[in-house]
Amino acid sequence: MIVWLNGTFGAGKTSTARELSALLGARVFDPEFVGYLLRVPFPEPVADFQDIPLWRPLVVETAARIHDHTGGPLVLPQTLLVETYAGEIFAGLAGRGLEVRHFVLHAEEAELRRRIETDHAEPGARQWRLDHLGAYAAALPWLRTCGTVLHTEGKPPAAVAREIASALG
Repeated sequence: MIVWLNGTFGAGKTSTARELSALLGARVFDPEFVGYLLRVPFPEPVADFQDIPLWRPLVVETAARIHDHTGGPLVLPQTLLVETYAGEIFAGLAGRGLEVRHFVLHAEEAELRRRIETDHAEPGARQWRLDHLGAYAAALPWLRTCGTVLHTEGKPPAAVAREIASALG
C-alpha cells in the first residue's frame, strides 16, 4: 500500500510521515528526491520539477520498486496540486497493483502562513512556499474529491498520524 500525504507547504506532511511510518512500520520515500535527480540532466528552468514530464513516471517506478523491495507499506509526503499529475501517478501506481490511499493535510491559510514564517528555512524557500498558497487554494476543490482531508490545525503530527493509521484500519 502507498500512503500519499498531500497538502501545501506547512501542512505537516514531513513530520506526519515520520510519525506515521513509525506507527505502520513503513518506509518513507520523498518523491522530491526524484525532482532533485532530474535537475542534473534537465537544468532548463521550469516552474516546478513536477512539470518535467519524466518526473511522474519516475516517481511511479521508484515508489513501486521501493515497495517491492521492502514489502510496503510506503509513505510518500509530496505536494501534488496539478490534478492531471496526481492522476498520472495514482493510475501508474494502481497499474502496478499498488493500492494508493491519498490524504490531504489541511490548515487554513493564516495558520499555514504562520508555520511557513516560523520555519527555519532559507528566506528564498520561505517565499517560494508562501507563493504557492494560492495554487493550493485553487486545487482544494479537486483535492477534496480525490483524497481524505484531515485538518491539522491544533494537532501535533503524532495525532494526525494516528488519525491516518486509524483510517487505514
